[in-house]
Parts: sequence; C-alpha cells; structure tokens
Amino acid sequence: MSTRIDYAKASPEGFKAFLGVYAAVQKSGLPKELIDLVYLRVSHINGCAYCVDMHSRDLLKGGLAVDKLVLVPVWHEAGALFSSRERAALAWAETVTRVAETGVPDADYDAAAAEFSDKELADLTYAIGLMNAFNRFGIAFRSTPAAAV
Repeated sequence: MSTRIDYAKASPEGFKAFLGVYAAVQKSGLPKELIDLVYLRVSHINGCAYCVDMHSRDLLKGGLAVDKLVLVPVWHEAGALFSSRERAALAWAETVTRVAETGVPDADYDAAAAEFSDKELADLTYAIGLMNAFNRFGIAFRSTPAAAV
C-alpha cells in the first residue's frame, strides 16, 4: 500500500483547522492517556492502520502497560483493568463512532454524562469526532503506518 496524497501538504489550511481542534482537546483538561485510549479505540473501529499504530505507540511512550494496550479492543471483557471513566469514555467513543448504527441512545448518553461534566463530555466528543475525521483521511489517502515503513 502506498500513500495516495499527503493531505496536509495538499490542503494546509484544512489541516491547520483540524490541528486547532486537536490543540483544544489537548488543553481541555481531560487526561492525555484517556484521550489516547479513545483515539485508539475509534481507530480500531474504523480500521485505520496508520492511526492504530500511532496511538498505540503514543500510549506505550506515555507508560501504558502492554497488557492494557492489547485489551483495548475488548475492554468490555477486561474487568477492572479499565477505570470507570475509561470504560465510560470507550463506550461513548463506540456509540458516537457508530452513530449510523446506534443513533446514540439516551442510555448511552446518560452513562457517559454520569462520569463526565458537560464540558468534559463535549471535549470528549470533539476528540471522537476529530479522530473519526483523521481516520477517514488516513484510510482514504492510504497513510502508511510507521511499522510498515
């Protein structure tokens, strides 16, 4: 697989706008590891190899144990390995990413809202939306994962 285009170079203004959202999420007050777990889970769902590779590496560099990293796709079955906030964030990431299938039911919203303030939930949803967009760029333009270079 080879890269089709470098979308950041092809449209720097569009890329800069997405980086603005990324910077806002980074400054939101949500823990970096939580955001990276959400980025990774969204990337799993969407099948973006570039993003799965990148966010796995980010989490490992940040000190996440390999034991936890490999269980992100099956976090539902990982017991107490993931905190209640992590489980709520991952569940919210799944329902929002699969919006066409789920419609984001009230029960999913209520579960997320029980763990996060309104601001945190809005910021978490910005992160989910951003990663869904970056996954689409990565897949559409065939971004090459670092592991495949």
